[in-house]
Amino acid sequence: MLKEFKQFLLRGNVVDLAVGVVIGAAFGTIVTSLVTDLLTPFISAIAKVPDFNGLLFTINGSEFKYGHFINTLISFLLVASSVFFFVVKPMNLLVSRSHKEPPSDPTTKKCNECLSEIPIDAKRCSHCTQVIIQINR
Repeated sequence: MLKEFKQFLLRGNVVDLAVGVVIGAAFGTIVTSLVTDLLTPFISAIAKVPDFNGLLFTINGSEFKYGHFINTLISFLLVASSVFFFVVKPMNLLVSRSHKEPPSDPTTKKCNECLSEIPIDAKRCSHCTQVIIQINR
């Protein structure tokens, strides 16, 4: 049973998942710091309202803190846009640059006589009826 447990732990996807969780947690702190320390103060400087937590209304003694909801919504939008513009877009650009598709095999060739485009397996030109000599590819 110990041997099976060892195989389970050393299986590739378990280790990959563990690394992904650790890197994700570390990256989460970076994104949170970006939003908290840079983007939120920038928006506060523009909007002149740094915190909406004071916004609330009361009905029959129950407080509805819609300001906290607004803060949370703004924070979510800042995190989502930060991840999109600073991670997803650059990664997509890098991936698109690195994946160059190889040129596909030609499907046509030129007739030796009239220079028309004909299918690569044609034995006679459809334009000038010239016999095409097949060359083994």
